[in-house]
Amino acid sequence: MTKESQNIEWKQSWHDDYLKWICGFANAQGGRVFIGKDDTGKTVGLHNAKKLLEDLPNKIRDQLGLMPHINLLHEDDKAYLEIIVEPSTVPISLRGSYYWRSGSVKQELKGHGLTEFLLKKMGMTWDRVVEEKATLDDIDDATIELFKKEAVTAGRLPDISGLSPEELLRKLHLLTDDGLNNAALVLFGKDPGEFFPNLFVKIGRFGLNMVDMRFQEVCEGNLFQLLRDVMEQLERKFLIKPVRFEGLRRIEELEYPVPALREMLLNALVHRNYMGSMTQLRVMDDRLSLWNVGTLPLELTVEKLFQAHRSIPRNPLIAEVCYRVGYIDSWGRGIEKITDACKQAGLPEPLIEENSGGVTVELLKAPTSEGLGNQLGNQLGNQLGNTKELILAEMKTNPKISGAQLAELLDISTTAVEKNIKQLREDGLVKRVGGTRGHWEVKG
Repeated sequence: MTKESQNIEWKQSWHDDYLKWICGFANAQGGRVFIGKDDTGKTVGLHNAKKLLEDLPNKIRDQLGLMPHINLLHEDDKAYLEIIVEPSTVPISLRGSYYWRSGSVKQELKGHGLTEFLLKKMGMTWDRVVEEKATLDDIDDATIELFKKEAVTAGRLPDISGLSPEELLRKLHLLTDDGLNNAALVLFGKDPGEFFPNLFVKIGRFGLNMVDMRFQEVCEGNLFQLLRDVMEQLERKFLIKPVRFEGLRRIEELEYPVPALREMLLNALVHRNYMGSMTQLRVMDDRLSLWNVGTLPLELTVEKLFQAHRSIPRNPLIAEVCYRVGYIDSWGRGIEKITDACKQAGLPEPLIEENSGGVTVELLKAPTSEGLGNQLGNQLGNQLGNTKELILAEMKTNPKISGAQLAELLDISTTAVEKNIKQLREDGLVKRVGGTRGHWEVKG
């Protein structure tokens, strides 16, 4: 063993606070806690190993309702304990709080994340919950017909042309004997906002930062209507179509590839947490940013999104219907498809970040020698990422600007600001003069 991981935790001695780690392992994929090892995995030994071996089973049982295996082991004549925690099929709490193991970190589950966790442990997801007030009168027949036509093209369903709306909804598991579920209303509702007030998508047009607000639009409706309306708004009002020529042929394409935009929006509508805020799409002079409420599944990280990974839909019923109609695949390739579309269009790789209880996906325009690139020099413009360029520009304008102010202006987390500033300082591009009350000195 060389380091702590998703399933391993090392502690030099026992403290009752470590019950949180055991709780987190039980709620996640299980794991092992070693008592008597330091942070590098080296055995330091326990002087009270035998007493702990007697006391811990009762303490863990009384506090968590678990009966893990506890082994007394020795290495170089030094005793240590191994606590083996199996994954639990029911939610485990410690004094009313729920914990989860993600990577090598223990986190407490709260708010919508806790609700999703509890539903999942009960074999439920939000989109399967029945909405008792909804009836078939709340279903939009035009959207049903659109789905039938699109499904024929996709070829992922048998012939459904002769099915009534009620029969189709039952076939798609959107209507049960108990009534319509949430997925039915999100996908086919006449006015899903009546049931879920924050289902809409807000689109804003800004300058180089969030302060420079120019205009905005709100798109409402079910998932199929939102997908169409948002794409139309982007094409007609928010994005320009640069003109280029191939021989005598005039070609007009959006600033960002349509497949990437469509995939971003689909991912947002399919995987969002519908108990939270609206989806926000921000179009700026140099980038396009889509923020969606709902953190990544506990099993995933931002880094894993860019690697081969299995699909873990937050709303599996909604995802299944979108798969059947040919809008998405079921292999967790959404980010890969967005990245490929950007590469083919000559754009930088998309940026992804978890912030404010959601996930932001950002598309950047291709680097140019204009604007900020001229100010910092073409070489600097090529070697820096878009966020770093913006930070340098703000520092030049206001040398006394704080990290919190930068985060607000650029609409990113303070952690992201600190990370970028650290890289800028390491590259010798910015220097702090005078400590916390001083100012920034930008090189070049």
